[in-house]
Amino acid sequence: MKFSEKLKKLRAKNNLTQDDLADKIFVTRTAISKWETDNGYPSIESLKLLAKIFGTTVDELISEEDIQNKSNLEERNSKINHILALVGLAVAVAFSVGMIFVKNDIVQNLFIALGIAGAAIYLTFTELSLTLYRDKFLTKKQRIYFKSREILGALLLCLVLSVAVAVK
Repeated sequence: MKFSEKLKKLRAKNNLTQDDLADKIFVTRTAISKWETDNGYPSIESLKLLAKIFGTTVDELISEEDIQNKSNLEERNSKINHILALVGLAVAVAFSVGMIFVKNDIVQNLFIALGIAGAAIYLTFTELSLTLYRDKFLTKKQRIYFKSREILGALLLCLVLSVAVAVK
């Protein structure tokens, strides 16, 4: 039986609503809902609290399938964040280059704002996409790759700002 099914069954058996259970383990009702629909998994701390509340062990709550599903979910989220980071990079570069050719002050200010927003999106989603990999052992090559992405983001933000200053 999957974790989501076990959680639903245990919660119903103990006459708890999602809100009641959420309050007991200091999470939101939405988190409980995600766990019960296989769209997320609790942290180790939440698992410990759940085990205590239901008078069971963490091992009885989760299975090998649950562990694999969590890993797959993290990998999928990391890939989505990576794609969003690349979109932010493209937006930042496009509007940074575009602001050089625009002569209207209002449009130029809009391009500056969009270029900065793109750089911020890149930096944010780069960090989010790397979260999964920081928890695992990385080779030297991988650490260099991930650090270079962070440095590229910082340089991109500097580029957008310097082009904005130069154009003004």
